[in-house]
Amino acid sequence: MADLLRLLLRVAEKAANVARICRQEAPLFQLLVQEKTGEDKNKKFVQDFKTLADVVIQELIRHDVRAQFPELAGFIHGEESNKFENGLGESVTVTVCSTEEETAKLLATVLDGDQTAASLLARAVHQDPSTIEAGTHGLTVPLKPSELGVWIDPIDATSQYIEGREEVLEEGRLSPSGLHCALVLIGVYLRSTGEPVMGVINQPFNNKDPTGTGGKHYWGVSSGSTNICSESRPGVRSEGGLSVVLSSNEKQSVKEALTSVCGPDKLMYASGAGYKVLCVIQGLADAYVLSEGSTFKWDSCAPHALLRALGGGVVDLALSLQQSESGAQDPRTELTYHQPRADRLGADRWANHGGLVAYRDVSQLHSIMGALRGKL
Repeated sequence: MADLLRLLLRVAEKAANVARICRQEAPLFQLLVQEKTGEDKNKKFVQDFKTLADVVIQELIRHDVRAQFPELAGFIHGEESNKFENGLGESVTVTVCSTEEETAKLLATVLDGDQTAASLLARAVHQDPSTIEAGTHGLTVPLKPSELGVWIDPIDATSQYIEGREEVLEEGRLSPSGLHCALVLIGVYLRSTGEPVMGVINQPFNNKDPTGTGGKHYWGVSSGSTNICSESRPGVRSEGGLSVVLSSNEKQSVKEALTSVCGPDKLMYASGAGYKVLCVIQGLADAYVLSEGSTFKWDSCAPHALLRALGGGVVDLALSLQQSESGAQDPRTELTYHQPRADRLGADRWANHGGLVAYRDVSQLHSIMGALRGKL
């Protein structure tokens, strides 16, 4: 498990480098923002470059994990399909090849012969990052790779990544939008139960940094009696009410219900599902509430593992509201990651349909459920 964690930290940083290079290199950046140009958009592309950047990141993670842990090969899932159609109508499957030159050649077929962009992207894919020190030596967890599966979200909060606003973050406060909301998420779960047991979060643009290297990483392992996280567990505040982070388009009924347990100005708003859970992990908010089924397993798996390591979790909101008011929190309401919904199609099979609540302390979860019960 320590070897797997070190690998995931390394490939997440490699992915973060690709995300940064796509914004730094002019030929790639012009492709990245092409969707903003309306009538001038390059109509040769069936899918835009934003999606290709996502897919390249996803496939480099898949490639590197599969190379070191072949037992995981059939259980590495991602948000994106890796099939593209170029301007000639040819179908191209994007993979990471054994050499930089081969990868560049393949990417050029997707990019309709744009050799410059293809070479820049291939170089980023094959460039190893500097060593990530994580203090994982000596970590022992009695799990085998053959018992695990992986979820990848290559760039969570893609709209913030495309828009690209750099914000100066205030210590101890969440910031509602900006590049720092874009995250690389890699979560590991048990195939048998769907429990999240390991998570890596890479924040490629943690702060405004002219060198373009202002990233940060977080990780956690939660399995049995082993609960270790790169973040310390924030203390639970005894006064002032709970602080809850929401999506800006959350239902008015949810906002009104939560005001009964939140202090003045303690309803906050931020972009990106992964970033909102990260705010809970960091103690910038006590909980994240989402009443819609608009997140997916790849959004929640990695940060869920970190919250479990800190004594918290992520529950299905609809299931939790069905519980009796007096009962203890039922662990079966925690999100799981191993089974698709048989009654849905495509990506919708992997949605968190009941909404969710990410929390650090079970007493705070009970307060939130009490406020929302009967209001949805």
